[in-house]
Amino acid sequence: MQKKQKRIHFVSLGCVKNRVDTEVMLGVAQDAGYALSPEPDDADVIVVNTCGFIGEAKRESIDTILELSELKESGACEKLIVAGCLSQRYPGEMASEMPEVDHFLGSSDMLKLGAVLRGEKERMLVGNPADWVIAANNPRVLSDNSASAYVKIAEGCNRTCSFCVIPQMRGKQRSRMADDVVREVESLVSQGVREINLISQDTISYGRDLAREGRTALSDLVKRVADTKGVHWVRLFYLYPENIDEALLDVIGNHPRVVPYVDMPLQHASDQMLKLMRRGHGQDRQRKVVTRLKEKVPNLVFRTAFIVGHPGETDAEFDALCDFVRWAEFDHVGVFRYSDEESCKSFALEDKVAAKVASSRYRKLMTAQRKIARAKNKARIGQELEVLVEGASEEHEFVMKGRHAGQAPEIDGQVFLSGDEVKPGEFVKVTISQASDYDLVGEVVGRTLAAPRRRIGLKVLSAREQWQ
Repeated sequence: MQKKQKRIHFVSLGCVKNRVDTEVMLGVAQDAGYALSPEPDDADVIVVNTCGFIGEAKRESIDTILELSELKESGACEKLIVAGCLSQRYPGEMASEMPEVDHFLGSSDMLKLGAVLRGEKERMLVGNPADWVIAANNPRVLSDNSASAYVKIAEGCNRTCSFCVIPQMRGKQRSRMADDVVREVESLVSQGVREINLISQDTISYGRDLAREGRTALSDLVKRVADTKGVHWVRLFYLYPENIDEALLDVIGNHPRVVPYVDMPLQHASDQMLKLMRRGHGQDRQRKVVTRLKEKVPNLVFRTAFIVGHPGETDAEFDALCDFVRWAEFDHVGVFRYSDEESCKSFALEDKVAAKVASSRYRKLMTAQRKIARAKNKARIGQELEVLVEGASEEHEFVMKGRHAGQAPEIDGQVFLSGDEVKPGEFVKVTISQASDYDLVGEVVGRTLAAPRRRIGLKVLSAREQWQ
């Protein structure tokens, strides 16, 4: 009798950097002979890749682990594995308080999964977070069938922001060599990927940690990726608000395959708050950076993020943030309520902001930004945009959806499509006819690039992901 193939299910929580790590573990599991199960109930092994960034994410991770641990009694699950940032941050506590978990891996232990699946490893396998960064020769299975993929160009962070625990969970910055990044991009393109999203914790610092002889400027790396045959869009995430050099501005503003999109979390706009947050600059520099980007990058789409409720934030300082947002007229804004993490420098600060006050400020800032976003979207009515078709809409039956160059995957809204029949992975010309606060509606009027012939990946992740 033929031996039944073991099945494995993955849940990826937290940011897209975590998702890339999960995709490496998917590749490790496939190499180990496991079949990927889209549902946890019939999986022999369940892996939860956790987030430990803020309180809400930690609670979600713990709740998910406990929920899935019940399948060791009621389902087919024989082994429950917990990986990622939460186990990296609290290895001892989790090991003692979660006896139902069979193995713990940290934020840099993705490749250890292979030995765990072969039954060769002990229970606690959380290592040094600085031990690993993804490489082109690591196994990786894309987690969905889109034509878009994320590529990590570095791991870790050297910044000392008061509110952030990333350096504790991910270690110091480790940049990849440019040749290795390009090799991974070539591999993704061979699988049908058309949009490359370059990510790291501190993208503007790419290469600074490398020896001079092996160092590549970020602008040169972006250009090499964009020049890779088969790449149609390149997008940059997580640029720190520094004075961006002219070479990078030129690539973002003028390269035909680099979208004019900047993701730059500014976190606040009050000088005093930026000082308490240990951001190393004040509002004046932020205004200069925003102005320069808008002047140098034609048709710039600017995404940023802010934190409200950080210790010491007064009504006046919050009002200064609102004024700054109205002045800048950002295209996309994410707002996060401060989470008082015990290992952050801000934890020791006085003048804590009450949770209900932080929530009120969150709503007020989002309301101000929604008006800006609505006006920007309405200004697109009548424009012809290139759109990457993603697939069927979950919200509207028989309607396809996609994104234009100013919309990043999952976080910036969608374009709902009418007219000609389209295929996922296809780039089409769309005339915008309607606009809401975040989404657009348009009619397909032509095609710029056919859909890839090869199917990409297999949807195996539970839909429990959030942007950070």
